[in-house]
Amino acid sequence: MKIHPTAIISPEARLAESVEVGPYSIIGPDVQIGAGTVIGPHVVIEKYTDIGEGCHIHQFASIGADPQDLKYQGEPTRVAIGNFNTIRECATIHRATTADIGVTMIGDYNLLMAYTHVAHNCKIGNRVIMSNAVNLAGHIHVEDFAIIGGMTGIHQFTRIGAHSFIGGASAVPRDVPPYVLASGNTAKPYGLNLVGLKRRGFSEDTLQALKHAYRLVFRSSLRLAVALDRVEQEVPDLPEIRQFVEFIRHSARGICR
Repeated sequence: MKIHPTAIISPEARLAESVEVGPYSIIGPDVQIGAGTVIGPHVVIEKYTDIGEGCHIHQFASIGADPQDLKYQGEPTRVAIGNFNTIRECATIHRATTADIGVTMIGDYNLLMAYTHVAHNCKIGNRVIMSNAVNLAGHIHVEDFAIIGGMTGIHQFTRIGAHSFIGGASAVPRDVPPYVLASGNTAKPYGLNLVGLKRRGFSEDTLQALKHAYRLVFRSSLRLAVALDRVEQEVPDLPEIRQFVEFIRHSARGICR
């Protein structure tokens, strides 16, 4: 291992042989770090944290600190970070409280840019991009391939759907359905994330079906329940359409409209 002599590593931490740790970084007890992960200088990784393979954590990042929740009483909750994530300067990722899943989770191949904050009990999927200074309050679920623009704040218990795009400097108090482009304070839908969907190879038939579903839900004067029924009746039965409908039907906070 390439461990800088100024780094402080707990004897109870478990690091794979190919892990690199930069100067003045601190790694606490009960931390596990997978092969090929690079920890930059001045990084703090506190107890009860698991980090997978091939990650790169840049300087001054703080991972595994106690949650900023007054109900937290020192329980041994965790942070679990998957493989091949890039976590940039001054990002903060906090451990969970004992509520719901009891762990703050980040999947694989994500990019968390500088000054991003992931609060307690959040769950981030795979290939998510969080631009600079995005702030996630507690208990937020961000699904795969979502992109969140810089300086955006998201309310606790909110869900961000797969392949959605949130414009910069937005305030998001309600759920953003899959495939939707949303922006503003407070965030409102502005159509589908067509650029992202085309880049990821969605077929023209799927895009047309999603456009039809979007018009029924967001552009018609129908009540939401009626609009969703119409989507199921009129739009081809595709996995993406089922995902879109089920996300909205199970929204606890309500969707941005």
